Amino acid sequence: MDKKKIGKVVSNVAFFAVIIFLILPSGRAWVQQGLMKLGLFKPNLERFEQSPAEVSASDVIESRRMSFKDDRGDIVNVSDLKGKVVFINFWATWCPPCKAEMPSIQRLKDALEGNTQIEFLLVEIEGEQQKARAFMMEEGMNLPIFYPKSEIPNTWLGQSIPSTVILDKDGKLAARHEGMADYSRKEVIDFITELINK
Repeated sequence: MDKKKIGKVVSNVAFFAVIIFLILPSGRAWVQQGLMKLGLFKPNLERFEQSPAEVSASDVIESRRMSFKDDRGDIVNVSDLKGKVVFINFWATWCPPCKAEMPSIQRLKDALEGNTQIEFLLVEIEGEQQKARAFMMEEGMNLPIFYPKSEIPNTWLGQSIPSTVILDKDGKLAARHEGMADYSRKEVIDFITELINK
């Protein structure tokens, strides 16, 4: 076979290998993480403001009653976390962008390690306990996994995952971001630190 034909075969094989790699969830997550490292996917950390018309009375009541359970079955009520900043990430085990952003959340948690005024709740919305634990173990992460115990307010979880909300010490929504984001960025740490110091 001449060099021209060999080159064409090699380029075709490489092309199909890249396509297959990108189709696989782990390949997509790798590409997405690479794009985050380039500075894309910055989370929206502008102060979350809603007009009274946008916040229904039921959303306010639901958020006060919001609760999650962990792998042991222990219940965490959001109202009991008043006085702390709360970082809540909604995800699912089948969601590649959710998995892609997890290492950045782990780095954020590590950067704030030892600070007792922040709580992290990684809420797997489908209740896939075994798959969620397996994913965290495979990736060497120690993020606390929770599952919904009550309805999630629309102001917290819209139409897509991953979605993240940050509550201030009064339990009010300080920030909300839909879609994948790099939470290990300095501006995220600074935003949360500012909320902690208030």
